[in-house]
Amino acid sequence: MARTVKARADVLPALAEVFREYGYEGASLSLIGQRTELGKGSLYNFFPGGKEEMANAVLDEIDEWFETRMFKPLREEADASAAIRAMLADTLAYFRSGRRVCLIGALALGDARDRFAERINVYFAGWRDALATALARQGLDEAEAQPLAEDAVALIQGGLVAARAMDDPSLFERLLARLEMRLLPAPKN
Repeated sequence: MARTVKARADVLPALAEVFREYGYEGASLSLIGQRTELGKGSLYNFFPGGKEEMANAVLDEIDEWFETRMFKPLREEADASAAIRAMLADTLAYFRSGRRVCLIGALALGDARDRFAERINVYFAGWRDALATALARQGLDEAEAQPLAEDAVALIQGGLVAARAMDDPSLFERLLARLEMRLLPAPKN
């Protein structure tokens, strides 16, 4: 039975999980309706542009979360090391210790990649660049900071895939712990 939804934003978490679980191509309107408990009429009322508008709304929410919680602090936090520690903790929490697929990463690998190519690129480049900024504020020169940040984002994304493929969430936790040692300066004696 369909439920009453007060706002379009109420539907976004369920939509995100459908896209994570089934990909853009596999997320049929019937499946979306089941998961959101909304009929097609209600879905089109909230998202007149259909499934593409739904995906973009989910991506908007993801972009806002990452910008607020991770990218802006990495770029602006006075204590760059604290911002990097927070980024790693938020990464672990957001991806549920490797149990949650990165929706943007999943879109990058699927047939819908071209449809969302610019958004995918902005997300990954934004993460890399924000982390490189924090690394530079820790004292690394740009020639070191940029590739280390790129490695870190790639390790996080690859770690998500490996943890899921091997059904071993602790793998993701171990990777992030080792990444922390690479990203943060050694304690001074």
